[in-house]
Amino acid sequence: MAEVKIPAQPRTEFGKGAARRTRAAGRVPGVVYGHGVDPLHVTLPGHALLMALKTSNVLIRLDVEGGKDELVIPKAVQRHPIKIGVIEHIDLLLVRKGEKVTVEIPIQTEGELAPGGNLLEHVLNALPVEAEATHIPESVTVSIDGLDAGHSILAKDITLPAGTTLAVEEDAVVLQVVAAQAEAPTEEAAEGVAEGVEA
Repeated sequence: MAEVKIPAQPRTEFGKGAARRTRAAGRVPGVVYGHGVDPLHVTLPGHALLMALKTSNVLIRLDVEGGKDELVIPKAVQRHPIKIGVIEHIDLLLVRKGEKVTVEIPIQTEGELAPGGNLLEHVLNALPVEAEATHIPESVTVSIDGLDAGHSILAKDITLPAGTTLAVEEDAVVLQVVAAQAEAPTEEAAEGVAEGVEA
């Protein structure tokens, strides 16, 4: 994963008024923490941060005014409840090369379900994994090709990149295929319901 370099300025003003002024200037207030050091309060350029966050678990090199250079990953992003593309605050976690971190990575699917109007349910929207901070996978891809109602994909069924391990129970259900009618989990049951309606 490539690093994204973002300049940061130390933040000396706090409170709602200061945060409003920061955001009005096109910047985002944030805090950098981890490794047992005192939290570092910073402001970041809003647009550059928004672009960086388009990549899940992006690795950011903060160029802090005053000579500090920190490697961080986003831990909590507070977005505006109404305005799209507006970040109100961000928590950043300090990381080092070679260090393992626990993150959630997006799950992507490929292929088509078996015919019959079945639905794919994402039990987990993201997969918790442990990976090296500088080699966090952007996502995992799972094939759902030909899967029928009643079929589940467990965490242990997903192939992870080298150096990445699960941070969730192996038997945790990640995806499952359900019949279009919730009360009809199998094709036979669906046919029985249809016959009952006709009668």
